[in-house]
Amino acid sequence: DALKNLTDLLSRTFTSQFVFPVLGEADPSSPEILIQLGQLWRHWLPTEALNSFIKGGYYMIEQKSRRLRLIALNTNLWIGTGTEDDPGGQWYWLETLMEKSSEKKATVISIEEGLSLIVYQSWMLYHQYIVFHFNQRRKVYLVGHVAPGFDERQGAPPRLTLAPEHNDRYLRLIQRYSDIITGQFFGHLHSDTFRLIYDNIGVPVSTIFLAPAVTPRRTSSGVNNPALRLYKVDTDTGQVRNYMQFYMDLAKSNEVGEANWSMEYNFTRYYGLEEVSPTELHELVQMFTSSDGMALFGRYWMANSVRSYNFTTNSAWTNSHYCAITQLEYTLYQNCLNTRVSAL
Repeated sequence: DALKNLTDLLSRTFTSQFVFPVLGEADPSSPEILIQLGQLWRHWLPTEALNSFIKGGYYMIEQKSRRLRLIALNTNLWIGTGTEDDPGGQWYWLETLMEKSSEKKATVISIEEGLSLIVYQSWMLYHQYIVFHFNQRRKVYLVGHVAPGFDERQGAPPRLTLAPEHNDRYLRLIQRYSDIITGQFFGHLHSDTFRLIYDNIGVPVSTIFLAPAVTPRRTSSGVNNPALRLYKVDTDTGQVRNYMQFYMDLAKSNEVGEANWSMEYNFTRYYGLEEVSPTELHELVQMFTSSDGMALFGRYWMANSVRSYNFTTNSAWTNSHYCAITQLEYTLYQNCLNTRVSAL
């Protein structure tokens, strides 16, 4: 009933927009439930995407005019450690999609005789030049619930959010296809943060955006006010240009008996960024650990809990967040924590 009520609300609110549903950790995903959810969401999902969702809770939708693919993942398949290398067949499906998305297709667009042409690639055959046009590769959004890595607010012992084998396989996938991935959007932790993925020589190549939740949560790892996020993207390239973070001060709203939403911050202005890129965010997080950048970390700290916590420059928390943002593999994350603690 809860999912049906939410679906009805979104359908009434966004009458002229598509909604792309993604399964969360608490959502049931048995074969019977997937069929029921597929029927519930069939007005949003084309036939091919609907069939894929019913099979394993994942799907792909393509905006062909802009050569942009949205790939919705079922990260529930990767949470537990089991005997299956590819639960639900999601890895084979995803890796095949990514490989096809990265291909450049050649199409013959003209044949000219006795004419010198500057082309991408040409073959001389009986004095004819065959002109090939190579289509631009597709760009990809990856959308899911549980991102790889660690909860930046959780204490010892560190625990990966995904099963280790799936965590590492996902990171390798991003490293391989980072040039076509224009956005990764996840949640789960209820906190406002991000993750950086680096290539094998330490160059930042991709960003994972982790948005805070509409539902407030108070646990041993932290609290958050309700939040909503609006991304601004380049409609030609799919690149994220900025985002606006909105929130509801739960304590004040309870005092007045009304849900009052307001804008919390504009991302690029809040952190003084020129652009939203892996390189720019890498430089930002390096500032978190410097004496000159502690004020920036304080701003991040307040945003992380959606203003549930006050400004802080606690070095222990700085280390935890820095390592969670920059090191998404178990050994590297543990080494990062140990190195930073020993440097204090």
